[in-house]
This record gives sequence, C-alpha cells and structure tokens, in this order.
Amino acid sequence: MTTSPGAMELRDRVREAAAGPRALRVVAGASWLDANRPVRAEATLEMSGHAGIIEYEPGDLTLTARAGTTLDEIAHVTAAHGQWLSLDPYGDSSRATLGATIATASYGPLAHSFGTPRDVTLGVEFVTGGGEVVRGGGRVVKNVAGFDLTRLVTGSWGTLGVITEVTVRLRAIPPVQATLIIDVGGAETEVERLRGGLRALPFMPMAAQFLDPTAARLVEAGDRVGALLVRLGGNEEAVRAQREQLRSLADTREADADVWHRLRVLESANAAVVRLSRRPSTFSETWRTAMRMVERWTSPAYCHGDPGRGVSRVVLPLTNQTAVDELRSVLETPFQGSRVYERIPEPLWNVLSSSAIHGRLQRGIKEAFDPHNVLNPGILGESQ
Repeated sequence: MTTSPGAMELRDRVREAAAGPRALRVVAGASWLDANRPVRAEATLEMSGHAGIIEYEPGDLTLTARAGTTLDEIAHVTAAHGQWLSLDPYGDSSRATLGATIATASYGPLAHSFGTPRDVTLGVEFVTGGGEVVRGGGRVVKNVAGFDLTRLVTGSWGTLGVITEVTVRLRAIPPVQATLIIDVGGAETEVERLRGGLRALPFMPMAAQFLDPTAARLVEAGDRVGALLVRLGGNEEAVRAQREQLRSLADTREADADVWHRLRVLESANAAVVRLSRRPSTFSETWRTAMRMVERWTSPAYCHGDPGRGVSRVVLPLTNQTAVDELRSVLETPFQGSRVYERIPEPLWNVLSSSAIHGRLQRGIKEAFDPHNVLNPGILGESQ
C-alpha cells in the first residue's frame, strides 16, 4: 500500500524536527489546544490541510479519511447513504477533526450505546517520532492485523506518532429517533431510582445524560430542576415501544433533536473541566460529588453525567479573577473514585495530576516510537 504525498511531506517534517532535535506541537482544528497538559514545543505541525476522504465503502460500513478531515464532513458524506460515524465528542464538530478525535480518544453521549474511539477504529497510519510511516489494522472489518498497535495510538495524544490516516467502522442511522426528558430533583435517591430503572429496561437507549439544573436550563431541557435526557432509536414500532417503556419509569416530555448539539457545544472556551468516574452501580454517589463541586463554584458552572458508564463531567467557568487556590480546593472535593482532568490552569497540572508516563513499560514505548521526544512533549506529564 503506497504512502500518500501528504504523509510523505509530514514524514519529512518530523525527520527534520528529530534531526534538530526540535519539538513539534501537532495542531489540526485548534479547538482543543488547552486540553491536557501544556506542550513544550518550538514549532507547529499543521494537520488541517491534510484532509479528505480517501475511501468509503457503504456496503462494508467502513470509511478511510485523512487525519485533518472534520467530523462534519464525514457526517455529510455518510448521511447520504443513511450511515454515520457514532462519535460525538464535546466541542464544535465543524472544527473537530478525525485525527484529533482518535488521538485524544474523545467521545460524547453516544458512547453509552456505540462505544468509544477504540471501539470504532479499525486501522491507522501514522508517522513516528523517528520519521517512519507505520500502519496498524486495516480497511476492512475482518482484518485485525496490528489491532493492538491501533489501540495503542488511539488516546496517545500524538506522543507516539502523528496520525495521518484513519479507518473507522460506521453504523446505520436509525430511521426513527426521539429524545425524551424526565425532570429530576436533587435527591440522591431519585437519581439512583432512575439509574436503576434505566438499567432494568428491556432495551439500551442510544444515549442517556443527567443534567444539573444549570445545564438543563442552558440547553433548554428544564427550568428550575435537573433533567435526564434519553435518546431512543430504531424503527417506528421499536421507538413507540421504547417510549411506553420509558414512560412506565417516570413522566416524560418531548425534546427537540438539537438538544444534543446544544449540550455538545455548551462548554465555554475558558473553563476547568474534570471527569469523575466509578462503577455505574455507584453513579448516584459520583453525581452527588459532581453537584457538590458545582455548588461550591459560581454560576454558570454545571455538570452532566452518563449513568451507563458511571461518568460525570464537571465544568467550572474561569475568569481573569479566578483564584487558583480556590479552584484547587473545589477540584479536590473528596471523592472515592477516578478523576481525569481535561482542562485546568497550567499551574495546577503538576499539583493535581501525575504523569501518564510513570513506569519502565510506558517509558520504553515512548522511547521506541519517539526516541528524540519531539512529538507533543509534556502533554502526558513526562517531565514531572
């Protein structure tokens, strides 16, 4: 399989940087540059021009595109065939690129039913920090050669290689979709009752998200109380049955389909974001901690969470007057579970988050793929 001229050009850029050595910041849509730790780089490797769909086989439900291709472009092309890429990371899909989505392993509410980037990525092409073009996986569903390499690069934040091309598995768009809203008070027992009720349903919703009162108001899903958004999909008969089964759990009302887009783009440009997670069976406790963080911050802070995955995201808007010590106190609210910081001010990274490269195995992998440490250095905290 031949390497494209665009990938060859990127390879040459990486080789030049490695010879320096000169660190590179990999940039595409530039909408997530404040996500994860700060990068120490002398130059930028621009990926937005390396875009376009290379191969699309509707009959195989597979698509291969260059890394700089936006999620909107993929959605437009596949929708004409009644298909979609079931990745809906938070942010502006007109700027979010396929390569960045896979590199950061970002996902949204549809992961509840369809999985994360590791579940839909069939193959990747990337340029290592040593300037070698490497392929993992393949362009067909049955080809699993190099699958571990594909999974290794997914979520590596561009530290092992610059993703140049991705092959993904598509899904058929459900012919009928609907979103229902259930009003939710602040009682932990009510959240637990609804979580358990969702789990007991004879079907899995396409997505389910708890919203605190602020988030519900901002996405026009509620006024003075929180909300549970439940997205249904299937044929007409199946969705009708799902509606009735959901109504047996609680009173429901209809929401317009754009509520999911409003949630996706709700996050402000200057905010601290932390993800809390525990087992789904303890989601109500996780949600309680997320709500406590929001209550300790100023409006319009908010939180939302996926009961099926046991994850809650807390978004705390920042201003020029934000005190770092005050923010740290809120972010360190006691919680017996996992905390993943998505966006926080630079001074807090070394304080709140340990390096992702902390053992001989991790260091060995990094050295094997990026021996000169030229790709996004610092983004995984390797200098700590």
